[in-house]
Amino acid sequence: MNLKRIFGALLTALGIGGLIYTAVIFASTSGGTTDVKSLIIYGILGIIFFVSGISLVRTTKDES
Repeated sequence: MNLKRIFGALLTALGIGGLIYTAVIFASTSGGTTDVKSLIIYGILGIIFFVSGISLVRTTKDES
């Protein structure tokens, strides 16, 4: 059991969740300032988690 791969998968799942939540906020937004701020914050965090999780899974070598 490789801990780095599990952590990478967890980060990827959190990133996907953040991006989906950003899409839901974007679909139901009315254009207010707080909506734009939350879109930016959740979108950036989702992208960071997703990219770091994917790169962690990709660069971790199989040792089985």
